[in-house]
Order: sequence, then structure tokens, then C-alpha cells
Amino acid sequence: MPPTEPPTPQPLRDHLTIFVNGQRHTIRGGDAFTPLTDWLRYDLHLTGTKVVCAEGDCGSCTILLGKARGDTIIYFTVCGCIQYLFQLDGMHVVTIEGLKYDGALNPVQEAFVACHGAQCGFCTPGFIVSMHSLLERGPADAGAVKRALTGNLCRCTGYEPIVTAAGRVDCAKMRSIEQLFPSATMIEVMGEAIHEAVLITHGERSFFKPVTIQQAVEFRAGNPGCAIIAGGTDLGVQMNKGIRRPTAILSTAALPDWDAITVDDAQLTVAGGASLSALELALDEAIPEFGQYMEWFGSPQIRNAGTLAGNLANASPIGDMLPPLFVLDAQIVLTGAAGARSININAFYSGYRKTVMRDDELITAIHIPRPAKDEIFKLYKVSKRKDLDISTFSAAVWMRLRDGVIIDSRIAYGGVGPTVLRLPNTESQLRGKPFDEKTFAEIADTVQAEITPISDVRGSSDYRYLLASNILRRMQVELVSHGVNGNGQQDKHEGHEEQREDRRR
Repeated sequence: MPPTEPPTPQPLRDHLTIFVNGQRHTIRGGDAFTPLTDWLRYDLHLTGTKVVCAEGDCGSCTILLGKARGDTIIYFTVCGCIQYLFQLDGMHVVTIEGLKYDGALNPVQEAFVACHGAQCGFCTPGFIVSMHSLLERGPADAGAVKRALTGNLCRCTGYEPIVTAAGRVDCAKMRSIEQLFPSATMIEVMGEAIHEAVLITHGERSFFKPVTIQQAVEFRAGNPGCAIIAGGTDLGVQMNKGIRRPTAILSTAALPDWDAITVDDAQLTVAGGASLSALELALDEAIPEFGQYMEWFGSPQIRNAGTLAGNLANASPIGDMLPPLFVLDAQIVLTGAAGARSININAFYSGYRKTVMRDDELITAIHIPRPAKDEIFKLYKVSKRKDLDISTFSAAVWMRLRDGVIIDSRIAYGGVGPTVLRLPNTESQLRGKPFDEKTFAEIADTVQAEITPISDVRGSSDYRYLLASNILRRMQVELVSHGVNGNGQQDKHEGHEEQREDRRR
């Protein structure tokens, strides 16, 4: 179902309202199209936020972004370098300068000094912001620290003194962002601004933040090829690198119920603006295999900003989220001027980076079926490094067994063709066969005949051919070793927990 509409559209505002370290700012005209980090550094002279990669990869630009939620403000880390001012209307930006305590170093900074956690210092502000966000909630072990800092890269320290510093922080002295910047001083203005419609034009460029789906689809229809901005984790990179300079930009930030995720016994329903971080939390409970898989999707900063709808619309053949949704038969709800329609994700892509979306349509929801307890659901990602890397190859497998025989199967691979590929011939060959090593050894030729991998910087075509056939053999061996019986269920609960721990390691 598409989000519900408010009864009456609001008048259009011609400027942005953004708070930075508790101070209100008004942005008009062409300034609205400025990268956040340029504005911070050159206009506000807050130079602590560094820009290194301008791609959201290294985390030197990490800031805290606050959004109004009811009577409070929720904060999370994002990469400032790929955020543009037009994305931030009604939000609160907290930079490294905002984390000083009474003009002095905060406990995280003190620990960095004591443990020699900084050398050249370029990455240090981003590390401080990410670590402060983690530790203001209390002490964390080394594993949690490493996961929280996945999106922060350092070329100097070797990371050991940084992790050591995290363990030395006196969390009793930590102050929350709420203590540093009380919500009461900003919440009313932020709450109003984030839900107001905005239209800004400057020369040939226009930015529109609608408050209804109808407004959004009308703007889409009137501006063919307009850029849709949600998290901006892909569009921001393209604009930074000069690959794309859209003249019309549509923000989905004020659309009603746009970040909702609902879960029932049958499925998850994910609204178009739900963040990948929120989805990861929901999947951890609803589809644990999927939730664990998402730990290796980008970084915390990217997951906090990016959306599932944006990942699907990007139409990358190596998009990590696509293979799981293919084998689960996820349904995508597209809403345009003619109303809403639902399409199976297996029919959503028409070619390399092409979808069947019409010029006026938005992805307003994704329905993700939950596997039954007696169904096998396995996910794999192969990349040059475990964290923060694009896939060389990815795979999703769904199967149903009965008395040790495969009665149904769905297999999807990423990175082996111009789109994510289902393997219908392999699926057909598996049906009615025993779930044993011999069966999966025999299908290698069929698997390889269904894919067309290329050689690139991430791996050769021969390597991908080998992965494509071997990954299914690996799945069978893993499941049997973890106690999966002939009907697709685990004989021992702890087997699944061991699998999850294996992936974490």
C-alpha cells in the first residue's frame, strides 16, 4: 500500500531551514544546491569536518544528523561529503566542533590523545564523531567498536591505538547529544520544517520537496529524468564527481509515512524512505539470515542514509540487496499519476541499469515475504575485503525439501550478467533430486551455461564461473554440517547460532 496522504497540501516554502551545532540557518536560492561539507568549511568555517574521498567511503567527513521524531530528536552518523543542503531541510547537523565539552576536549578525544590514536589527523574527526555516537550510550566491547567504525578508514595508526582508545573512554563522563543540544530549543521549528513543502528555483535548476504522493508524481511527470533524492548515497557521489548534474531534483523526505516498516507473520512491508539501518534491525528479527547479510552492506554511515527503494531503483547488477529479494519473490509497489501497481521484482529489471518504472512513478513500498521455518534461505557475498566493499559475486538460494529431496528451488546470482540473474534451468534440474553432494556436483555445467560474467577489476570471468558452481556445493555442505535434516529444518537450534557466529568472524 502507498503511504497515506495528508488531507490538504501545504503552501510552498522557498528556502531551507537547517540547524548546525544548535544554531539555526536559512538557505536560499543557489546555495541550496551546495554540498554540505563545502558549506560547513567555506561558509561556516567549521573546518574540522574533512573531505578526502568525496565518495562516502573513508568517513573523514562523518557528522551526526538529527531528525525530529515526536518530541525528541534522533541522531545518527552519515558521511557529510555526499549530503547536499537540499536534503537537510528541518534537520540538525552536529560536527566535530559541536562535541566539545565546555570548550574542552570530550572524553573520546582525551582517550585518543592518551593512546596516540591520531597521527596525520585527517581521519580523526570522523573517528571521534562515530565513536562518540557509540559510547554516549555506554561502554562497548572491541567487537562492537570495530563494527561501529567500519566506515572510518585510517592509513597511519594500524587501528590498534584507536580501538584501545575506545576501551579507555570514561563513559561516565560522556554527555549525550541531547545534553549538549537540548531538543526543546529546536524541536518545534525542526518538526514543522521537515514536514513542509519546499520549492527552490535558481536559473535552470529546481528543487522540490512535496508533502503528498500526488505532488511528487506530478513533478516527476513534468520533469522527465528528474533526480530523486532520499539518502543520496549514490547520487551524491555522481554529483561530486561531475558524472551527473540534474536540473530537477525531487526529495521524498516529507512524504507521509515514508520511513515506516511493518512486520507480520507473512511479510515485511518497507516504505520507500525506510533506511537500510532500520531495515537491518527489522530483518534481524524477521529474517535473521538476511539481517546478518546486511551487516556487510556498506558502512553504518551509508546504511543510516541509504534506502532500500534507492538501492532497487539504482538497478546495479551487483546490488547486494537484489538477489535475496529475487528468491523471496518480493513485490515492488510503484505509484504514479494513474495510481499504484505491484510488480514482482523478477520482472522489474529490463536491462543493464534499466527498470520498468514509468517517468512519473516512485517506489512507494516493497513487500518482502518471510521464509517459512521449513524453507532453506541462504545468502552469500564474495568481495576482495569483508567490510565496505562492492561485491565480486553474490548469491541467494531458497529451497524446500521433503524427505531429503529438493521439491522446489529458487536461485539468484549477482555480478554474473547485465542484471541480477535467476537460474531457471538449474532450478528445474534440482527439483526431484536428493539434497546431497552428488546432486550439486552434477549441476555445475547447467549453472555456468546460465550466466555471462565479465572480467573486471574485481575478478575474472573464470573466477566468477567457478564461484557460481561452487557456492551451491558449499551451501549443501554447510547446511548438512549444521544439522539441517531432510525436510529443511535444523535438528539443533544451536546449529543456526553457530552459522551466525561463523559469519560474524
